[in-house]
Amino acid sequence: MSRPPSKVIYPEQPSNKDGQRNKEGLAELPAAFAPLDLPPPEEYFQRKVALISGITGQDGAYLTEFLLEKGYTVHGIIRRSSSFNTGRLHHLYEDQHERPNKFHLHYGDLTDSTALVFLMARILPTEVYNLGAQSHVKVSFSLAEYTADVDAIGTLRLLDAIRTCGLTKHCRFYQASTSELYGLVQEVPQSETTPFYPRSPYGVAKLYAYWITVNYREAYGMYAVNGILFNHESPRRGRTFVTRKITRAVAEIYENKQACLWLGNLDAQRDWGHARDYIEGMWLMLQGQGVNLTAGEQPGDFVLATGETHPVREFVEKAFGVVGIELAWSGSGVDEEARDVKTGKVVVKVDPQYFRPAEVELLLGNPAKAERVLGWKRKVKFDELVKEMVEADLAAVRNFVEDQN
Repeated sequence: MSRPPSKVIYPEQPSNKDGQRNKEGLAELPAAFAPLDLPPPEEYFQRKVALISGITGQDGAYLTEFLLEKGYTVHGIIRRSSSFNTGRLHHLYEDQHERPNKFHLHYGDLTDSTALVFLMARILPTEVYNLGAQSHVKVSFSLAEYTADVDAIGTLRLLDAIRTCGLTKHCRFYQASTSELYGLVQEVPQSETTPFYPRSPYGVAKLYAYWITVNYREAYGMYAVNGILFNHESPRRGRTFVTRKITRAVAEIYENKQACLWLGNLDAQRDWGHARDYIEGMWLMLQGQGVNLTAGEQPGDFVLATGETHPVREFVEKAFGVVGIELAWSGSGVDEEARDVKTGKVVVKVDPQYFRPAEVELLLGNPAKAERVLGWKRKVKFDELVKEMVEADLAAVRNFVEDQN
């Protein structure tokens, strides 16, 4: 006998209470939990509701734009801060009149299980994207315990919140894994079957998150996947990350507002792509391509990468090249430096404080599985990425924009 249509009132449906926002743009939630007498998954998935941790970051902002364009209702978890931490999302606030009741922010934290369960029960998402993390590799050596609590156990808390709310078969889960899992690489290029050898507290914490995602998929039949994303950058990248540190410094040196760029390991090689390309891959992983779910097949994990690698030194040269500065290198090790060929001024130097205690020398991904199964392929090339980032920072410097990224 077929089940009658569900009468669950989903939180994205407008009412006198739900869907309203306070002056900070945060969705107001009623105190009572939503009823969890859920309809069958096939009916439940007719909705498109995403919950994103780490929504204020580079990937979270691009993913929010992407999902809103696809008609999703998007909910994001943000941490309470005395300073504004939603700079990458401000333009979406300005578009609220065009997307009524489609974009909501909620206070929460990956270290707070109670808050995660509450949000899961109230929002009833169809897709959860766990992008939240302490994601700075060098900082993870100083904040090892905190990194483990957020990046490792935080993932477990989200997965358990899904189970606690009875959403095991009603919600698909994306875990933001990282190429830092490979660390001391065991083969080149790295693929989904390459053994892991992380070289930082960040990488080790992400290793736990990777395997707990696999475990919950296999133990409970959850649609839970890992996206092993190689380095992906953009003008929205935080300025403490090496690529954005470089492009901002190039802009400020060119405008005579900074004298020199100080870096660590210039020989480290990375597989760099554009974040905008990679968030499409995240979404594709949750759409079930290549998986016969009715036959009991489980989804798999995917590497997203460009398939090419570049040393930090090359990124520096390309970035200075965008503003017409040619570099001449001299010295070696901590004494290596680069001069502006035209002026003779030293514009790049090495500072040992930026070396990692355990370095990752080479990362190069093999995205063949994602290209074959998901139909995903990067669009933005390396030179285009560098140019876009430098030009964005030039515009910011010239307009006296001191962003908080």
